[in-house]
Amino acid sequence: MITTPDASVSEQDPISSRADNNQTVSQDYALRKRIISKSVLGLISLFMLVPILIVLLSWTQPVADIWTHMAEYVLPQVLKNTAILLFMVAVISGTIGTVLAWVTSMYRFPGQRFFSWALMLPLAIPAYVLAFVIIGIVDFSGPLQTGLRDFGITTAIPSVRNVWGAGLVLSLAFYPYVYLLARQAFLSQGRRAIEAGQMLGLSHSRVFFRLALPQALPWIIGGLLLASMETLADFGAVSVFNVDTFTTAIYKAWFGFFSLTTAAQLAALLIGVIFIVVLFEQYWQAKRGNSITQGSNQRFDASTPAKIGMSLLCTFVFLLAFLIPFLQLIYWTALNFRQDFDARYIDFVTNSLMIASMTTVFIAFLAVIIAWIKRQYPDKSTKLMTTLANLGYVVPGTVLAVGIFIPIAWLDNQMIAFGITSQQVLSGSVIVMLLALSTRFMTVSFQPVDRQLQRLTVNQEAAAKLLSDSAYQRWRHVMLPVLSPGVLTALLMGFVEVMKEMPITLMTRRQGWDTLAVRVFEMTSEGMWGRAALPSLLIVLVGLLPVWILLRQSDKHS
Repeated sequence: MITTPDASVSEQDPISSRADNNQTVSQDYALRKRIISKSVLGLISLFMLVPILIVLLSWTQPVADIWTHMAEYVLPQVLKNTAILLFMVAVISGTIGTVLAWVTSMYRFPGQRFFSWALMLPLAIPAYVLAFVIIGIVDFSGPLQTGLRDFGITTAIPSVRNVWGAGLVLSLAFYPYVYLLARQAFLSQGRRAIEAGQMLGLSHSRVFFRLALPQALPWIIGGLLLASMETLADFGAVSVFNVDTFTTAIYKAWFGFFSLTTAAQLAALLIGVIFIVVLFEQYWQAKRGNSITQGSNQRFDASTPAKIGMSLLCTFVFLLAFLIPFLQLIYWTALNFRQDFDARYIDFVTNSLMIASMTTVFIAFLAVIIAWIKRQYPDKSTKLMTTLANLGYVVPGTVLAVGIFIPIAWLDNQMIAFGITSQQVLSGSVIVMLLALSTRFMTVSFQPVDRQLQRLTVNQEAAAKLLSDSAYQRWRHVMLPVLSPGVLTALLMGFVEVMKEMPITLMTRRQGWDTLAVRVFEMTSEGMWGRAALPSLLIVLVGLLPVWILLRQSDKHS
């Protein structure tokens, strides 16, 4: 008689055992991969947090004598100036950005198509460049007052070298943040807002205030908070206007009082203010997600006087915020080129290109790692560590310069104490700049890489695994083609941001190692506006790259 195998015996056959073992090995490999990935992300996040933690820990080392002077003579004026600047930027940039966004997105008028993108161009001009150009134009010896005197007009124009002039310039420099977000909101609303209002018997102006503006408010406030963070982080423009703020006070505490501890404590106060702004920004960003519904972007006709008024308004802002300063830079450059251009400019350009290239390649590499880990393990801990890794962008450059320099200087001193070196080798080196700049602009590279990686669907990734067992082949043929546009954008935007950055380079470079931005600071510190034009013009021309990228992205979403 033929007998069948016992079921319990068949369950223990070698094939089943090997399958169970392979599954166990696969699970162990996945667990180790997860632990390693999370550890790498944690180390990157910790690296980005070190400067902030160092700054906050500075309060454990009191310096009573310096703080007595700071509290009596510096802090009251710093707090007053900071409050005035924030108020002016909020009111002026908010008004300009919102009104321009409304008219360019909802109406047809002469020049509308041109102004819809041209009003973004002021982003290409750093605030510190716009600051010295405006001062150079309206000063007593500038072309404006000189021209008025030629026509017999001797009435002196009030000086702009004060906090009010700084507030106006910062508003002109940062209104595009409000303009960009508000325009996206209004374009999403389209004709529906006006058509609904007309059915209720409302005029266009009442539709704006009662329907369109309330819906777009989360976007507008988001733009205002971005402008506010840029205002708090600004160092170059307020230095040109000789206005004391937190950033200039940090610089003076370090290089005037030679007290890194005091500089760090001032930086800690500024971090507190910045984080309050960040909390508001996160709140309004969350509201922004569901506040806008998609609509048509067909535009309305207006009366002839209204069309003329819209064209004049856009022309005035465009001339004041971009075209006149840009043409003035070209004129000063042509006037002073032979006198100013020499062999030193080769070093300025080389140093700028070198530090910008090193930083952008480094942060782009880190951005790819962070974005990939975030995609593979989208849990709360990963999101938290990703947020911490990108926290440096909201921290001013002066704060990061202090936070990076302190541990590097400590490490140098320890190396000297143990006889490893006889002098400081890290302080004042390119390493300090690289670390501080990487912390500051990490999110500039991460955002485009992360957005691009999100385009890779789960099904596409699963199909790639079926086609090849090799991780290298999947990265080469699937991941890299998807990531490459985002990586290119990250490299371009990071490169330009580093080229424009002033305080980190100024405060952490070694003596004689100058960049284009440092050259601008040195010339403007001496009131030599014309000789600051050439490096500024080079920075502005490079700065047009991210504006072009932003314009392309806004066109895709409009």
